[in-house]
Amino acid sequence: MASTDKPSDLEYTSSSTPTAPEGIDYFKFDVILRFLLFAASLVAVVVMVTSNETELVLYKGRPVPQPAKFRYSPAFVYFVAAFSVSGLYSIITTLASLSVIKKPELKTKLLLHFIFLDVLILGIIASATGTAGGVAYVGLKGNKHVGWLKICNVYDKFCKHTGGSIAVALFGTIVTVFLIWLSAYNIHSRIPK
Repeated sequence: MASTDKPSDLEYTSSSTPTAPEGIDYFKFDVILRFLLFAASLVAVVVMVTSNETELVLYKGRPVPQPAKFRYSPAFVYFVAAFSVSGLYSIITTLASLSVIKKPELKTKLLLHFIFLDVLILGIIASATGTAGGVAYVGLKGNKHVGWLKICNVYDKFCKHTGGSIAVALFGTIVTVFLIWLSAYNIHSRIPK
């Protein structure tokens, strides 16, 4: 009779103890994606900040130098601020991910924090990308209904920098979505079956 109790006790203890799944360590991918978010944030900010251009514009029949700078638009200032925060956040979370690779006992708790903070950062940078994209589109096409003229035919360099910065920002937004998915999948894979 003692021999029949032994296997069920072993079976019970082995099935009730949650164990981390063996296989791929997703924190290595997490570090790579967080580095990509940092690179995208840095490039987006640098390209936007260096988008200054001055052109001669006719004003009352006289050519007058007129500068175009990112700081003249609140949408572009918000864009630079949002991606500066995103860059700082990605540095901090990359270091946290690297420390978790060395201390695996903190993985599950940190993953939950990552999801919450990544969603917050995604909201900030997605809104900044959309806002800057809307202003850039008006600069590219104008809006004849309200009398806003397009400026990209005059400020070519400024518009190219702005468009490039927004394209890199969109890439950073997509990377952040992948970070959220990766953290959610990593938490889901730790649930005992």
